[in-house]
Parts: sequence; structure tokens; C-alpha cells
Amino acid sequence: MKEIFHPPVLLNESIEFLKAEEGGIFVDATLGGGGHTEAILEANPQNKVIAIDRDEEAIDRAIKKLERFGNRFSVYHANFAQIGVVLDEEGIDFVDGILFDLGVSHFQLRGDRGFSFWKDAPLDMRMNRSQKLTAADVVNTLSERDLANIIYRYGEERFSRKIAREIVKRRKEKPIKTTLELAKIVEFVIPKKLWAGKKKHPATKTFQAIRIYVNKEFESIEEAIPEAVDRLKPGGRIVVITFHSLEDRIVKKLLKEREDLKIITKKPVLPSESEVAANPAARSAKLRAAEKRVP
Repeated sequence: MKEIFHPPVLLNESIEFLKAEEGGIFVDATLGGGGHTEAILEANPQNKVIAIDRDEEAIDRAIKKLERFGNRFSVYHANFAQIGVVLDEEGIDFVDGILFDLGVSHFQLRGDRGFSFWKDAPLDMRMNRSQKLTAADVVNTLSERDLANIIYRYGEERFSRKIAREIVKRRKEKPIKTTLELAKIVEFVIPKKLWAGKKKHPATKTFQAIRIYVNKEFESIEEAIPEAVDRLKPGGRIVVITFHSLEDRIVKKLLKEREDLKIITKKPVLPSESEVAANPAARSAKLRAAEKRVP
């Protein structure tokens, strides 16, 4: 059966802002399905891409997809916060462009690792399955106060305290092990009149919050962006795609506070109506780009 790859978000815009057609060495810090890497490699026959992903399953799929590019493509199983270590391993000091496509991938959402409430699966949510902490650990062991803080901070969920209280109450009866168990708790807490008939599931923010906490996503972004900027050549570009306001806020701040960067996108670039129609997952995407100043 042929592998189905979801379309990469803001693909043409990413290639344009990276100046990939001009040729060079690029880092795809979030390989995922390999769509962005493939487009960068196709943009110029001299391009080389060093890719990073913390999900070994994603790497295995992408290697098959990209094997035709031979040694123009290399990939590392790592957190993108380790971008400096990866480039040192490659023997490369500086690169022409770096792309971050943040958030959870199509494969993770559709898989059996508990990223989504659309099907029942174990509460896992680890992007890197070699790490110990799972979503089940978070839900079943953290204090009510810590759970409430996580759900509020990373999900901006106004019912965070009530959700945390109900989680603690239910887990005393039996451990909460699956996605649907957790989703039903959130459905029970949030008044039905606020979500019935709407496209957005009431558990969306809670799942987002727990996933971000499990994978230390914000900490990784805060480490990775400055490291990435340090490894750009003068005139090199960094492009970052985010999928919710909290990520975008962090990225905007990190790029703006660097005096050695020129912001290319004064306002974030959004997907076109036609792209959203073809790929609904793109609807919340925002792209920001900046260029390393020439001394």
C-alpha cells in the first residue's frame, strides 16, 4: 500500500523566504513527512539538506521518500534544540537557511500514540518514544494544582481548574489510561452549550497543553531559535511556521530581540484560502522569516 503524505504547510512561501532556488546548505529542523525537505532539494540541484526529527518513525518514512537525493540529504534523530550538535557532527559551521515547522504532525495525530481524541489510544503523546514521561504519567501523578497550571498555561483553557479537579477525582477510582477517557472528562466539565455543534472539540486545549508539557516544546523552541540564528551565514534566512498563538508569541519575541536579524515578515504570512480548502490543517498556520544581517 502506497504511503500517503500530508501536504506540507505554506510550502511555496517557505521555499521563497529561504531563497532555496539560489542554492546552498539548509537545515530542516522538523523533518516530519519530508515535504519541505523534498521541495528544498528540488529547488536547486546543488542544495543539501540536513534534517532533524525526534520521531524515529517519521525519520524512517522520510528516508524512503527522499532516498533518491542520495548524499544531498542527511538526517539525525534529535531534538531540534540540538541543532548546533548536529551541525558540528556534519562538520558544518554555518548554513544558508533553517526551517522550523512546529507542532504535531499528521502521522502523530492519526497514529496510536494518544495525540488525538478522535480515536481511542493509550495516553502517550511522546514525540520521542525513548523518553520516559508520558501523558498518562502527567494525568495520573501530578497534583491538582500542577495539572491546572499546565492546562491553563499551555492550553489557555479557562476551565483548567475544574478539569484538573475532575481528573484527580476520576483517577482515584481508576487510572486514566486512554485518550477517550480523558476527552470524556473534559466533555463532562465544560458546559455542553459552549461546544455542542461546533467543529472544535472541547478537549482540544487540554490535549494541546499536556502534549506541550510532555515534549517540553516551548523550552525546545527557546533553546533552538537562538542556536539556529548563531549558525546562519550573513544573509542566511530563518523561517518558522507556528500553529497556535502561544508558539507564535515565543517565536516573534525570539526573532525580534536578536540585533543581528532583519525581520522579513513584518506581519506573519498566512495560508491562502485555496491552501486551507485543500488542507484544513493549514488554517491556523503562521510563517515568520528573518535574515542574518551582513556585518
